[in-house]
Amino acid sequence: MRQIKIYDTTLRDGTQGEGISLSVIDKLNITKRLDALGVHYIEGGWPGSNPKDMEFFKKAADIKLKNSEIVAFSSTKRAKISPSEDPNLAALLKAGTGTITIFGKTWDMHVTEVLKVSLQENLDMISETVHYLKSKKRKVFYDAEHFFDGYVRNKDYAMETLRAAIKGGCDAIMLCDTNGGMITYELGIIVRAISSEFNDVSLGIHTHNDSGMAVANSIAAVESGCRIVQGTINGYGERCGNADLCVIIPNLQLKMGYRCFSDANLKEITEASRYVSEISNMKQQDNQPFVGKSAFAHKAGVHVNAVMKNPESYEHVKPEVVGNHRRILISELSGKTSIFLKAKDIELDLSKDDPKTKKILKLVQNLENQGYCFEAADASFEILMKKALKKYKSFFSLQGFKVTIEKREDNTLISEATIKVKVNRKEEHTAAEGDGPVNALDNALRKALNKFYPTLAKMHLSDFKVRVLDEKAGTAAKVRVLIQSQDEKSSWGTVGVSENMIEATWQALVDSVEYKLLKDKVNKG
Repeated sequence: MRQIKIYDTTLRDGTQGEGISLSVIDKLNITKRLDALGVHYIEGGWPGSNPKDMEFFKKAADIKLKNSEIVAFSSTKRAKISPSEDPNLAALLKAGTGTITIFGKTWDMHVTEVLKVSLQENLDMISETVHYLKSKKRKVFYDAEHFFDGYVRNKDYAMETLRAAIKGGCDAIMLCDTNGGMITYELGIIVRAISSEFNDVSLGIHTHNDSGMAVANSIAAVESGCRIVQGTINGYGERCGNADLCVIIPNLQLKMGYRCFSDANLKEITEASRYVSEISNMKQQDNQPFVGKSAFAHKAGVHVNAVMKNPESYEHVKPEVVGNHRRILISELSGKTSIFLKAKDIELDLSKDDPKTKKILKLVQNLENQGYCFEAADASFEILMKKALKKYKSFFSLQGFKVTIEKREDNTLISEATIKVKVNRKEEHTAAEGDGPVNALDNALRKALNKFYPTLAKMHLSDFKVRVLDEKAGTAAKVRVLIQSQDEKSSWGTVGVSENMIEATWQALVDSVEYKLLKDKVNKG
């Protein structure tokens, strides 16, 4: 099978999408999930553009990746200075990645009207930048920004920019439909022409979805000679988004004879899609091909009847090959395998045919119907399973709590939480202030428990997200709270759902603390 390299830019281009903001911890967690998926290149960000990206590269260097290589991104050098004097390139090298991606202008309009340099100076900037980075023993990919617009309007100059990158010694050229306006058949013709002329250079494709054709254009580019595909998980990105890797990869591998990942890794793509959705605090589209909740859901009576006799009647691929599952909307009939595999991961004695497996599945289905989502809340899911199997003993019980918020005349806000808990029949009643109600409640709970469980001092909340589940209900709507916690060894996610945000927070907070204590107990022996 013909190998296609997958280049993910969720952490950089994806975060330019409206409503998406990732913390450093978010980016590190997504990196690990992309590595587990089998992505070849992970573009981590633009070092030097902001402190967060540089911190990411520093911390990412300590992650042991099995499949992926982290890539740093930046622009060509600035005009009228040498590459060695350019602060962007200095930051790029400081990021310490073995592979670097540089973008440059290929559309003459951008050169003269946006960059405001001569056409020749732009060519020099491209070749000199690539050459400089190659001299520093880096692998260099060149993103030909706005290539297709430039090619249509001034073919000769667009081609000269590619030659400049090749002259500098680049390892691959990414042809970019930056405005996302290309029609598929036109893009295919252009890529074939480039592939024919530069047959000794690796070509990649980078498309945006402004015409709704990013996926089709990426696939057409592969068929026309590109062997690297850039895109994002779920198609996140600026304006209408980037090409959706969750759609491109299954189509290439399952239908077109290309090899992106192993079959085992491909089964992780649905989980990866939903995980990134949760971490990004974006609602996943139910009708997203391959990985969406509704991708293999059947409701019409005729469809259900046919699928139960032969799934191929209304399913173009088997859902399990992409890690999804069939759903009969009037009666959920599958999903026990996921429960079994999770139980196996945490060393619970549970088989697929055990009635307890079905019981847990029903419990999960009921909770998801209420708004819970366990994709990015593995800790809550593990606790849920152990409680259902009666293999869990809580570390404390709540006697009651109260949270107050006071706004004073000088506009200062004071949040305070009082809490009463019982541990081993001993009551503890305490209070604490915080920067907000969530922080106050977290401080009060851990203050009450610290003398019983000193290791709680080594954990902290690293992220807190709230999502309204039914916008039409207004202030009476249910909310889902997702908490990310960490200690010196690992991080974990928990979830809570309620019409009351403090109650939803409490649910997620309790799971977070109890998972930490459970983890410490297991590690202790």
